Amino acid sequence: MQAHEIDYQIFGEEMQYVEIELDPQEVVVAEAGSFMMMDNGIKMETIFGDGSKQEGGIFGKLLSAGKRVLTGESLFMTAYQNIEYGKKKVSFASPYPGKIVPIDLNKYGGKFVCQKDAFLCAAKGVSVGIDFSRKLGRGLFGGEGFIMQKLEGDGMAFVHAGGTLARKELQAGEVLKVDTGCIVGFTKDIHYDIEFVGGIKNTIFGGEGVFFATLKGPGVVYIQSLPFSRLADRVLQAAPQMGGKDKGEGSLLGGLGRMLDGDNSF
Repeated sequence: MQAHEIDYQIFGEEMQYVEIELDPQEVVVAEAGSFMMMDNGIKMETIFGDGSKQEGGIFGKLLSAGKRVLTGESLFMTAYQNIEYGKKKVSFASPYPGKIVPIDLNKYGGKFVCQKDAFLCAAKGVSVGIDFSRKLGRGLFGGEGFIMQKLEGDGMAFVHAGGTLARKELQAGEVLKVDTGCIVGFTKDIHYDIEFVGGIKNTIFGGEGVFFATLKGPGVVYIQSLPFSRLADRVLQAAPQMGGKDKGEGSLLGGLGRMLDGDNSF
């Protein structure tokens, strides 16, 4: 086994965190900003890339880190190592309401493909790279699905899903159609493509986007009910009303509107 073998426990319901138990000298790597707490005796160090062994020496490390930039992530990650003799624990939190999904890469043939912002942390030795689509259609219309992250190795990795999580196990030839932003990740044998919704009314008035993803089995797919992009859109829509007075705020209609919205502050 190349990756460090770590134990873990997930706590919480809607705002979860994962607690990683490290034996002496064991290491877990995580994205910047996911750290929550840790025991005394754990050394925190910023590393270049994902900490996995790269072929080609420094060139391999540069290539690995450069790929992370294409996914919108930092060149650097943070490694947490137990430098004492007893077991120590370090915890990482979800960035927004949802579920943390443990991925045992041994069970999925050594590879799992996920949305570029879904990765939370992994045992040292797991490679965090990118998975380019070979089809132009996915690149132009796939949205979040064009450049995805791939997790490779034989250790544990953890990804985050927004809202409620659905796990679908597709049989050979079985097809599932999904909003592109709702995909959390899927196993390596899943065939992924982008399909046009079709119909002028659907395109103009449907409100669900012009394209969706088709996932064809065999394999396992994880779906989230609340993509961060959808949550951010709703927050931005409400921002003008939250940040200042809207046109009807001081009027009778404005007060009635707030009552209907459940706002009792006058």
